[in-house]
Amino acid sequence: MKFDLLVRQVCIHDDGPLMDIAVRDGRIAAIEAGIEGEALSEIDAGGRAVIPGLVEPHLHLDKALLHRRLPPIQGTLEEAIRLTGILKGKQEREDVMTRSRTVLDMAVKNGTTAIRAHPDVDLIQGLIGVETLLELREEYRDLLDLQIVAFPQEGILKSPGTRALMVEAMDMGADVIGGCPYCELNRKDTEAHIDTVFELAERYDAPIDMHVDFADDTSDQRFVTTEYIARKTIERGWQGRVSLGHVTSLSSLSPSELEPIIGLLHEANITVVTLPATDLYLSGRRDESNQRRGLTPVRALHHGGVNVAYSSNNVRNAFTPFGKADMLQIGNMLAHVVQFGTPDHQAAILDMGTRNAARAIGLGDDYGIAVGCLANFVILDTFKVADALLDIPARLWVIKSGKITVVTHHQCEIHRHPTHETKEAKS
Repeated sequence: MKFDLLVRQVCIHDDGPLMDIAVRDGRIAAIEAGIEGEALSEIDAGGRAVIPGLVEPHLHLDKALLHRRLPPIQGTLEEAIRLTGILKGKQEREDVMTRSRTVLDMAVKNGTTAIRAHPDVDLIQGLIGVETLLELREEYRDLLDLQIVAFPQEGILKSPGTRALMVEAMDMGADVIGGCPYCELNRKDTEAHIDTVFELAERYDAPIDMHVDFADDTSDQRFVTTEYIARKTIERGWQGRVSLGHVTSLSSLSPSELEPIIGLLHEANITVVTLPATDLYLSGRRDESNQRRGLTPVRALHHGGVNVAYSSNNVRNAFTPFGKADMLQIGNMLAHVVQFGTPDHQAAILDMGTRNAARAIGLGDDYGIAVGCLANFVILDTFKVADALLDIPARLWVIKSGKITVVTHHQCEIHRHPTHETKEAKS
């Protein structure tokens, strides 16, 4: 039997035998031990672990790599929005393209096969973020799948004309209606912002992905919208088509306050995307003691059956001055912060960067390592799937749609030199 690709001796499950994976026409055609047949390309994995392609469900490309152009002094969210607004007003197409390509290349090398990107759509930079991503979506189509969100970072009601730009972005080919309701001036406008997002989603039959409740607590009602969104999701029949990023103010609620909201999120089939690099960096800036490092309550959400995913969010700008679009690095960070160290919890974190993240952006039944799924997977330089977050290993081979897109040559030698005492002992 002939295949396009054969991967020999790969570890899919740590408690199972090594298997071969055969690929034909961009999909996994067989998973068996000792597959007989020929292929155009063959990989000997040597017992190394394989995971599904990593998925970044929340990434800002148009604002990436701006960290040295106007460095922050305070490191607050308010300052990050202000400085980024200044830099956005100076955006140039080729510069946005160059920085976006740099981050996309980082992600591809690190085993990411799908990204949902959130370019700003506002009166400051117009549609330059959407325009560049439409071009890059085509340019990178063989390397990764790229979804585009029409993201109103500066608000909708606060910034008249933004809604029209969102419509234009969707007409141009954007995939997802974005939102940032906490950027409005008051609670009434915050709710109107959310209502507008749902109205546009219905108009385009599109999924929704909003930044919400990004605060240390719920003292400001603009950051208490998760319940409102969940109820509207159920009311409008948008279950399974809504993702919410940040949602950090939920962590300030008592268990009795949080429990019914988790129940609504589960009923609405809403994904919560935690963004640990940004949320840890920006949270608790005004705390003088017991400083908070606010994340959404990952443990409670996970145990409540909510689909939880994570993502890099920003890469090297005022919101997050670090990062290299490496989902395993972010997953390792998240596991530490939410104290998910047991074997089951570590496996859950890996799922959050793969299966859960794929579900967050609607990849559906085509995703995963199973016969019939799209052949998007990563072979790691480690021999157990459970060690992926521990080792953060090199991604030796990345496979996208059945084709090898990345090959990493990794070699390290330790040169041991005998000590003076060892030499004397030998003499």
